[in-house]
Formats: sequence, structure tokens, C-alpha cells
Amino acid sequence: MSGMMPASPSQPVMVSPWWKQRRVVTFGVILVAIGGVYGLIYMDVVLRAKESYLQAEKYMEWNRQPEKKKEFFDLKFEKDKAALQRLLDKKKISEEEFKQRLEALTFDRDYAMGESSLKYAYQWYKDTYELFSPPESKWVRMARAKTPETLALWKEELRAKKIPFDDYMVE
Repeated sequence: MSGMMPASPSQPVMVSPWWKQRRVVTFGVILVAIGGVYGLIYMDVVLRAKESYLQAEKYMEWNRQPEKKKEFFDLKFEKDKAALQRLLDKKKISEEEFKQRLEALTFDRDYAMGESSLKYAYQWYKDTYELFSPPESKWVRMARAKTPETLALWKEELRAKKIPFDDYMVE
């Protein structure tokens, strides 16, 4: 009788193959679970790197086409202003609070328009490869490749605006 070992002369006991033993199955389940967790972490980091890289690309596009930046912030301003107007119309805020919030929205829009798109592009590229590697995804590699050029463009912009800086201040 193969696969059977007698426990006593009258009753045979079945011996499971090694891969069906409880401790082996448990170990296998644990390994699969650990692999799954690492797979999810890998996917999360790569997706965050992609999102960060695309943010940098958006700022680079705004540097090349400032009218797109203006359009974005004007649209955001109008949307937020309309939301404030609805609150005022429903008497959920006072006229004074409306004016204060509108002034803050105007300041935020003007501040964002005055900020350097290159500065933000550089920071997003840098964050992509500093915060989201390993793994060395294609997004990390592309960000690492574009960072030096973006930094040089930003420094050039600062010099053109006659804004004093030292390298340690921008890197």
C-alpha cells in the first residue's frame, strides 16, 4: 500500500503529499499575501511618480504657454467667485465676509500668476525621483533627466528678473 502507513495493525493512516501539509499551505498563503502587499506598494509608488511627473509637465507647459496658466487660474477664480456669490445669495455669508473672501481669492489668483512655473516644474521633477524611487520607473527616469535642464532654465529666469540667489537656495 503506497501512500499509507499503518497507525496500528488494524487501521491504515493516509499520509498527504508534502505540498498539501497544513504548514506548507500556510507558508504558501503567507508568501502570496506578502507578495501581494509588495505588488500593491510597487503600483502605488509608480502611480504617484506618474502623477508627480505629469504635474511637472503641466508647469513646464505653462512656462511655454503662459496664456494657459492664466486661463487655468482665471477659470478657478470665476468658479470660486460664483460659489461665494451663491453663499451670499442664500444669506449664508454676510456682504462683508463676501468682500473679504473675494479679496483673498483675488490675492491667491494674482500670487499664483506671479509665481514661476519653472520653479514648480523643477520641484515636481525633483520630488518625483526623490520621493518615488525605488523603484526606478520610467516616470522617475524621465524626471531625473529633465531636472537639470529645468533648474538651468529657472536660474536663467531668476537672473533675467535680477533676483539674487545662491545655488544652495534653489537646489
